[in-house]
Amino acid sequence: MTPLPPLTWLQAFEAAARTLSFTAAGRELGVTQAAISQRIRLLEDRLGHKLFVRHPRSLTLTPAGQAWLPSIHDAFSRLAEGTAEVFGGAADHSVTLRTTPVIQQDWLAPRLARLREAHPEVALRLVSAIWPDDFGPEGADIEIRYGHGDWAGVEALSLGEEWLVPACAPAVAERLRAPAELAGHTLLHALGFGAGWPAWLEAAALSGLERRCDSLACDNQVMTLALAARGIGVALAHRRLLAERDDLVVPFDPGLPCAERFWLVRPSRREVGDDAGRVWRWLLAERQLSGG
Repeated sequence: MTPLPPLTWLQAFEAAARTLSFTAAGRELGVTQAAISQRIRLLEDRLGHKLFVRHPRSLTLTPAGQAWLPSIHDAFSRLAEGTAEVFGGAADHSVTLRTTPVIQQDWLAPRLARLREAHPEVALRLVSAIWPDDFGPEGADIEIRYGHGDWAGVEALSLGEEWLVPACAPAVAERLRAPAELAGHTLLHALGFGAGWPAWLEAAALSGLERRCDSLACDNQVMTLALAARGIGVALAHRRLLAERDDLVVPFDPGLPCAERFWLVRPSRREVGDDAGRVWRWLLAERQLSGG
């Protein structure tokens, strides 16, 4: 049996065949016209048949495309019916919110009870993303991203200015009265951030101090903060993420201002569902209450 093409290719074909426009299909699926064109091209290469005739300003289906389209419509209809039968109507109305694990744990989790109280009708689905490439216009109604806010095809609203500060267990903080006393301690590094311990130490006029410290690197900030809370070392944390924690303290300033920050993000070319709109407005209000 010939392996089925990826679902995203089939979605691109179905939307483009129904609208006879790569641009309209991209708008419907929340991706660019170029992305739809590429998926169709890959699909045609996989099948060994052309599916569209590309005219200067329009598209038409080839005989092969016309013959295949009813099967694709039937397959998507059966998939939707099966999903509703097994999982009920909530799957059709759930709001997918994609964030970094540390935002989920330290910013979103303390607020979820209030969100559920305000909107008990919303079925929320949380998805984790660790690396920048994990984010994207597909599969999520709303995202909280970290970066410069210069992504194409999205609406992005800043959660506010960010400062990196040292964070450690209270018992460790008792032994740290000044930044120079970090010498001999373990510095916990979270990979993937634009600024880290070298930049913070330089801002504190202590360049090179990291050479007198032990080092432990993790691929996410959740782990560095968990280790710091257990007294294993000192992490760098975004100040806003410490507001709801009582197991971590800031032993001293200065804070290092970040060029990057956290952003509320949603696709700008996708129709927004009622529930997704409610969650978006609630997060905006929470952003303002948090000083964003």
